Amino acid sequence: MSCGRNFQKTEVEKRVILEKMRKRGCRITKQRMTILDVMLSRECSSCKEIYYYVAKKDSGIGQATVYRMLNVLEEEGIISRSNMYRITAAQEGR
Repeated sequence: MSCGRNFQKTEVEKRVILEKMRKRGCRITKQRMTILDVMLSRECSSCKEIYYYVAKKDSGIGQATVYRMLNVLEEEGIISRSNMYRITAAQEGR
């Protein structure tokens, strides 16, 4: 069952990312969790695309919130903006 393994992998990545954010002193808010869930569930090529999926889940999250979250993740080395937003933190920890 690859679906179960993918879910477990995503949960591990999520824990690693949240720990890095906590160490940085970031509050883990509902909005940040929603953005992270969207990013872990699909590959997005732009902030606008991430915002589109986030807004479908929670219309109260603004585009500026998504940009700020992406900046935090990039500063921590969790994402790379080279071609596409990709989670990289969990892979480095192995």
